[in-house]
This record gives sequence, structure tokens and C-alpha cells, in this order.
Amino acid sequence: MRKYLLLSFLTVSFGILSAQKLALVKTKNKIGFIGENGQYLIEPQYSDAKDFSEGLAAIKKGNLWGFINKENQWVIEPIYSNAKKFNSGIAMVEIDKKWTYVNTKGEQQNYPLTDKIYDFNEGVAFIRKGDLVGLIDYNGNVLVEPAYHVIRTFINGYAKVALNKKWGVIDTKGNLVVNLEYDDVGEFNQDVVWAKKGTDFGIVSNNQFIAIEGVDFIGNFNSASYTFARKNHKFGFINKKGEWIITPIFSNAKSFSNGLAPIEDKGKWGFINEQGEVVIQPKYNNAEVFSEIGLAPVKEGSKWGFVNKEGKLVIPALYDISVSFGFSQKDKGFNGKLARVKKQGKWAFLDENGNVLADQWFDNAELFND
Repeated sequence: MRKYLLLSFLTVSFGILSAQKLALVKTKNKIGFIGENGQYLIEPQYSDAKDFSEGLAAIKKGNLWGFINKENQWVIEPIYSNAKKFNSGIAMVEIDKKWTYVNTKGEQQNYPLTDKIYDFNEGVAFIRKGDLVGLIDYNGNVLVEPAYHVIRTFINGYAKVALNKKWGVIDTKGNLVVNLEYDDVGEFNQDVVWAKKGTDFGIVSNNQFIAIEGVDFIGNFNSASYTFARKNHKFGFINKKGEWIITPIFSNAKSFSNGLAPIEDKGKWGFINEQGEVVIQPKYNNAEVFSEIGLAPVKEGSKWGFVNKEGKLVIPALYDISVSFGFSQKDKGFNGKLARVKKQGKWAFLDENGNVLADQWFDNAELFND
């Protein structure tokens, strides 16, 4: 009975640990990983490492890379000169000056010949022959023979593709969901995408182009049923039919999230609701979208704080929130219940009350990952 209880306890403990998100942190030139309570699950001990992904993290030991699990056990021994993160159960590794694929057991995968290998993303990877690219799945099956000049990264199951400078959209099975007839397209989401055709900007829905008169810029739809667009140098919002739902009167705008959208008026940023009413007066130097917990980054002077949906500055503007344009809008604020911030050259995580997680500051801190 005791053995059974011990085995059950260990099984539950391992399951809880496996489900936790971890963040890579660096202190005193050593890298470790913390949990969302701020406590170290893996003490700082590594010279180089990459974020956890699918339960494994690439770690450098000496001059070689391998992979550990969240219990800090080597799952794939460090035998590679370089390694990237797992995606779809596959990771790229470099050995003998050549890149190849391995699965989570460290077994090399013999996939179709390609002039260059690429990271997996959403279950697929590019293959290249000459100037053309196609797709394979994580089993190595060819989904799309090399037939496009460009395939962009898949986002939410869809990717932009181009052939002879004409753009369309495919899904992860290689099906063409937006025909190759546009000079540019955005990110396909909510069954719709913006597109440019000649001098016209508009919306593609059900593979039909709807031009919107006078528009010269349209944002991606993301998770909302409407997006921002620009006409005569002013921003408003359109729906998936290309109809104006908020008249273009603002100097700038960003996406709706949690019922509110950042807008700029006379050089200052505030927020409007879905009826176009200003609910937080424009008084900030910049603003980002609201998170799921109802807080948005706002900039006063050169520093960032956070407001709630009533417009109260609940976390004072003392921080930097991102040093890279590569971060998406949501990553610049609260991601889950924590926000990554920088102050006086050190990084930390804040909770929704502005408390520093576990009262710890780091030389570097990355976002929490599985």
C-alpha cells in the first residue's frame, strides 16, 4: 500500500510539474528557470539555454547542446553543436556542421531531401528546392511540393504565400484559402483577411475581394470581429464586411481587446469602446492593448505603467516593457497573470497589483512557456 501511495504521489507531482509554465532567467551569468510563483525550479547553473517548449528546453553544457525536462534531467544528451526549440514534437539540431531533425527521444528523422531545413511550426515545416518552397508534416509527408516563392510563418493555422509576386493564403494542409491574385495580404483570421489589389485596399471574405474606397491601410483582425483602418490620414474601425463601424477620426489606433482599443488623438493616447466612445481620455504618450485580466500598458514620459478599464493607473509608470519590436502587442503587457518589466537594467515579473514576483530581479528574463 505504501509503495502504491508513493507511486501515486510521484505520478501526481510529475504531472503537476509538467503542466507548469517556466520562465528562463539569467543572474550572475548563469541561467535557470522559475515557476509562476517566482521560485526556482531549476537553479541558475547553465551558461546558455533556450525557453522550454513542449516540456523540453535546449541546454548548453560545455560546448555542446542537449535537452532537459522540467525536473532538470537530461532527456537528450548534449552531443550537438547547436539546437533549437521543439515544435510539433520535432527540433532542429546541428551535428558535424549539418542541421537535421530529432524527435523528443533524440531519434534522427529522415525527411525528404531539401536544400535547406527549417523549424517546424504548427505541425509543418518548409522544404526548399532551388527558388521554390513547399511543406512537410511532422511525419515527413510532403503536403505541398515546392511550388511557391515565399511561404511565411503559420499563425493560427494559416500562412501567407507568394508566387510570381502575387500573394494568397494557405492552411496547414496546403489548401489555398485565398487565391494568389493580390499584391499583399495580411494575417488570415476570423475567416477574413485584408488585401491589396492594385491601388485598392479591402477585405477578402469567402475568397471574394471587397474594396474599401479611400483606404490605404488595414490592420489584422486578430481575435476581434473588426479592425482598424486608415482613410485620409485618419484611423477608424471596419467590420468583416468592410463597413465602417467607427468613423476614421483618430491619428492612430490599435486592435480591440477586452472591449477596448487604444487610439491616438492630438499626440496623446487613450481608449475607446466598441461604440467609438472615448472611455479613457487621451493623455498618455503611448498605449498597448488590454490583457485578459483587464490591464493595459500606458506610457508616461519614457516609462510604462498599467491602467484598468476604468482608466485608473493601478501600476505606476516606472518600467520598460519591451526592447524588441519582435514582441507582439499582447507580450508587451500581461501574459496570463504576470507582466515582464525592466527597471534600471534589471528584469522582473509584476502581478496585477504591481508586486514584484518573489521580490526577485534578474539580468534577463524571458516569457513563461510550457
